[in-house]
Amino acid sequence: MKIKIAIADDHPLVINGLHHILGNCADMEIIGSYSDGKELLKGFEVIQPDVLLLDIHLPGQTGDELAEIISERYPLVKMLALTNLDNVYYIKNMLRKGVHGYVLKTTREEILLEAIRTVFRGEQYLEPVLKEKVVQDALLAKRQIAASPVLSRREKEVLHYIASNLTSQQIADKLFVSKRTIDNHRLSLLMKLDTKNVAALVKKAIQLGLID
Repeated sequence: MKIKIAIADDHPLVINGLHHILGNCADMEIIGSYSDGKELLKGFEVIQPDVLLLDIHLPGQTGDELAEIISERYPLVKMLALTNLDNVYYIKNMLRKGVHGYVLKTTREEILLEAIRTVFRGEQYLEPVLKEKVVQDALLAKRQIAASPVLSRREKEVLHYIASNLTSQQIADKLFVSKRTIDNHRLSLLMKLDTKNVAALVKKAIQLGLID
């Protein structure tokens, strides 16, 4: 049984190149090529592939938006992101949206074929260089969390209000304490996060995951 493949990409050269590569594989066949999300969803009403090669930057709806729709409407379709974007943010975002694998357009043919066969089996696939990026990002996040200062419940409340642009007096009124108490908390937060002003305090707190 051949793996039925669809391609969503707005670059004719990419589509032609994929037709050339996959056309030589005895276990694969391309059943559709789409240049935007509207075409793709219309085509899926008629026939669905086993594996969809999905670019992220598409006219109209983006790849992550389409991935979410396809994951909900056609859960049996395995999606493989095929893109030039190697940022960890895009990788994690696409995986959250239901994509089963992530490969760069600059990858070698054998890696692309391995990725297609892997996601077709229902397994996840990340190109090795991207997997390493994700691992390093996770390690960095763990180190940042471990290095995060310990804040009291009240300090977290004050930090939240500071990030919401409230003055010391406004925070004091909300928490039913004196302005001097809030000023002391503010100073304590600046010292614990090793920052010199409120802007730097909020920026570092976001980086450390102390506030959203």
